[in-house]
Amino acid sequence: MRQYLLRRFLLAIPTLFLVSITIFLVLRVIPGDVAMIILSGSEGSSVANPQQMADLRHKLGLDQSLTQQYASWAGGIVRLDLGRSLKTERPIVDEIGAALPVTLELIILSTIVSLVIAIPLGILSAMHQDTGMDYVFRVATVGGLAMPVFWTATLVILILTLYFDWMPPLGFATFLEDPLKNVQQMVWPVLVLGYYQAAVIGRMTRSQMLEVLRQDYVRTARAKGLRERTLIYTHALKNAILPIITLSGLQFGVLIGGTMLLEVVFVLPGLGTTLVESILSRDYPIVQTIVLLIAMLQVAVNLVVDMMYAWFDPRIRYT
Repeated sequence: MRQYLLRRFLLAIPTLFLVSITIFLVLRVIPGDVAMIILSGSEGSSVANPQQMADLRHKLGLDQSLTQQYASWAGGIVRLDLGRSLKTERPIVDEIGAALPVTLELIILSTIVSLVIAIPLGILSAMHQDTGMDYVFRVATVGGLAMPVFWTATLVILILTLYFDWMPPLGFATFLEDPLKNVQQMVWPVLVLGYYQAAVIGRMTRSQMLEVLRQDYVRTARAKGLRERTLIYTHALKNAILPIITLSGLQFGVLIGGTMLLEVVFVLPGLGTTLVESILSRDYPIVQTIVLLIAMLQVAVNLVVDMMYAWFDPRIRYT
């Protein structure tokens, strides 16, 4: 296992290097000059003269070559010095440190909601195939897959606002600061994102359980009088769980994308909102760091998924 983990860690290094190169070059292709955006003000009403722009570009290091800019940024990442925002001049660690807990809370809660909904209902749907329950489950999951997350979020806001006079609380509060306010702010984003994830995982659970329940060993165990609950959760589910785990790991990138969109729609001060604001203001260091952080999280999730294989299936061994 140690050798396997070491190999995966070494493979992650070139992956993250390619991600950093790609996002660095893509941002430089996007039209717009961060110096002009800063000097023009938030409304773009100010006029900057060429000397002011040249001085600011030199201060921000934007007059250096692309190679020098990348080396400076990548060297800081290696030294765990993320640098400062070009626009606010605040340390990037502070910017991301304030936004990351919001994003992680949304990801963790929506994942829990999706698993609690998807796996039990997927099992029940497979056990009662072609019944009313199965048809309702299939319609609900197809709806979750068909509707984009941002559209579902917008629809939820419109319905709550027009028919229930609901308005999101102003400002953001963590669960430790104000539990009630935090729940009011997070409940709808969590349900929207959890619904989409539950649709994906639920359909996979149903299809895998249908396949396993048709196997000879399941019919033999049932014929011997094994309790249905023991048969389903001890034998069938353990053999159907690996594809579900794989899909959950692959869906992490989609989950991150949905989180970014929902933060903007529900005005949550997470990584998504920070990323969008940084892209609009051409704040290159923050955008690069957030994208690299997301890539690192994806690599870590894939590694955790591989390790879970051995836990659920003792036949799998990593050497």
